[in-house]
Amino acid sequence: MKKKLVGVMYPKTRFEAKEKKDYSIELESLETIGAEIIAIPISEDEEYPEIVSEIEALIASWPIYIGKKLIASLKKCVVIANGSVGVDMIDVDEASKAGIVVTNVPDVFIEETADHTMMLLLATSRRVTMMNKMVREGEWVKGRPILVEFPRLWGQTLGLLGFGNIATAVARRAKGFGLNIIACDPYVSELKMTGEGVEPVSMNELLERSDYLTLHPALNSETKRIISHSQFQKMKKNAVLINCSRGGVVDEIALISALQNGKIAAAGLDVLEKEPPELDNPLLNMENVIITPHAASGTSRMRPASRSRVGHEIVLALSGKWPMSVVNPSIMPKVPMERWQPYPMGRGPNR
Repeated sequence: MKKKLVGVMYPKTRFEAKEKKDYSIELESLETIGAEIIAIPISEDEEYPEIVSEIEALIASWPIYIGKKLIASLKKCVVIANGSVGVDMIDVDEASKAGIVVTNVPDVFIEETADHTMMLLLATSRRVTMMNKMVREGEWVKGRPILVEFPRLWGQTLGLLGFGNIATAVARRAKGFGLNIIACDPYVSELKMTGEGVEPVSMNELLERSDYLTLHPALNSETKRIISHSQFQKMKKNAVLINCSRGGVVDEIALISALQNGKIAAAGLDVLEKEPPELDNPLLNMENVIITPHAASGTSRMRPASRSRVGHEIVLALSGKWPMSVVNPSIMPKVPMERWQPYPMGRGPNR
């Protein structure tokens, strides 16, 4: 029986190291259907080797952008599998036009990302960056006088923009710290929110009432720079912005301006518009800003769990079954797959 080909693409400049990568975790599932993984070098001029037209599944791999030209070359591809929540490295619309299913792993990193969100919330609340700097510079006695200027966390209002899996996990954690929780998500029913003890509100009310605002939307045309100058104008001057979703949901120039001009008080960021940032980025030198390197999902289980899920999703798709997490469910009527899940497919990436 002819083996099914699953492709992973890398820039030619990195190919030698990646060619020897161990794919044993993905192959645990893939070998059950006679599939093999092949590493494909891609040149900067985007001239794709002939083998691209033969692969039946593609594993998304940074920094290769899976755009219109590449998708047009995937003549036999059934599924593009992405081992993270965000799919901004894939032109999902073009994949849908080509009848290719796009999958992600929206439920693999929930607890880790929720923990990281709470870590940034607590660290910004207690101005950890500033406190640490004072101790290292011999200014021990200055710490407490600064913190007495800020209200205690208990009784403050936490606003959640988006109320999917991660936001729900954040809300459950935040209750233990005595926070009042509100949320805005036009795609989630009020019953889902109230069932978690969260008050549903409009976008304007979310901005106006939040002492801490955490961001949880997927990055798409609807949410790109959803937080910009006009939104910062509506926020409290003592508000803190926390972002562990995607850097592109925040207008970074507007954020820098808001912090510099006292429109908001602080920010905790795991993601930026440009990653890694330029070293002259003003955010890197602000004492009221904490930045981590897009690491919220990082634990010892991160890569094994996501790689195993990628292999499983490809097996389902190549076996004629609808995968567990489909980003573009609108193509369901066009794709002859068995819809076997005992639960709804959802509405794109579960945020």
